[in-house]
Amino acid sequence: MNPDLDTLATRLYVTIDDLLIEHPEWAPERPLVGIAPKLTDAELLTLAVIQALLGFTSEARFIRHAHTHLTRWFPYLPNRPGYNKPSLTRWWLPPCRC
Repeated sequence: MNPDLDTLATRLYVTIDDLLIEHPEWAPERPLVGIAPKLTDAELLTLAVIQALLGFTSEARFIRHAHTHLTRWFPYLPNRPGYNKPSLTRWWLPPCRC
């Protein structure tokens, strides 16, 4: 484990989670009924930022990396279709052009 990456991921998650609590209008709308997501919006956005910071342009490679190295921080990590779909439909972030 890289202690700097550990600290960055923790601080990043806490900051994003606090911002989503302070600004609920930034979070995507959710139906009142249905299956609850296994990954919170803050976790999904944190994963997307970590992916960009680590320089992964391939989602498949990042998900493999995450399953190997990031399970300590994220107890549930989706497979590629489960990661790709919400990240493309929920957030206003432009695609990474690294």
